[in-house]
Amino acid sequence: MVGLLVFFVLQGFAPHPTNFCKSLTKLCSLFFAIHNLSLLSQDNIRGVIYMNFKKIYRLTIALILVLTLSFTAIYITNNSNTTSIHAVSRLGSKGEEVRRIQKKLKNLGFYTGNIDGIYGSATRDAVAAFQKSCGITADGIAGKKTLLYLGLGDSQSSGKYSQSDVELLAKLIAAEARGESYIGQVAVGAVVLNRVAHPSFPDSVAGVIYQKGAFSCINDSNWATAATDTSRKAARDCINGWDPSGGAVYYFNPRKTSDAFMHSRPVITVIGNHSFCN
Repeated sequence: MVGLLVFFVLQGFAPHPTNFCKSLTKLCSLFFAIHNLSLLSQDNIRGVIYMNFKKIYRLTIALILVLTLSFTAIYITNNSNTTSIHAVSRLGSKGEEVRRIQKKLKNLGFYTGNIDGIYGSATRDAVAAFQKSCGITADGIAGKKTLLYLGLGDSQSSGKYSQSDVELLAKLIAAEARGESYIGQVAVGAVVLNRVAHPSFPDSVAGVIYQKGAFSCINDSNWATAATDTSRKAARDCINGWDPSGGAVYYFNPRKTSDAFMHSRPVITVIGNHSFCN
């Protein structure tokens, strides 16, 4: 049908029933003539081709267009399922993306309303509060950067971890391991990944980082520290398998904490100001 419509346009016909029938008759006659070329003499074949050159040319163009559109549609269909959540949600937006934003904000304690998929003023205010805590522009709009920090961003991945995971992990490393050596920064990131793999902790980077009470920087001014090129490199290194912590799921600064639980943990290694333990 698409091929016929393109053919009619090239023929200069409007989509009127009478013209439709006439065009269909012309198209069928042309196919019949081409099909029977083998029954004609060489001179007759040249005559048929000469008389129908314009029609053949237009039909060829139409078929090329149809094939192009068809392959484009197939490509879009096959790749549509790999698209991740990274659109801009703002006041008035609706849908599954808004639901996921609301759910994440509710888990983090920024949102107390219903998870209804409607981006109302309560959702906008919750997004703004989250943005302010992260040190990014608090405009109440859930753009790409905000989604990355929520752990809901781009799905382009490094193995099992998404770009959103890399960015969020890099932000935590910048906030928690500022002033530490590069190895110390990688070790802090490795602890997060070790927790993801551990049955006693959440099974995602965002879940581990935002787990209540897990990292003090989430609730203080240090969380406003932006991810740096170095912290991103450290995040990728630990994602690629480098673990200077020796498999630790905890770390602490013994000079800054008196927490009995942390001091009771068996220390695996000490890197800079941090003791890494299980």
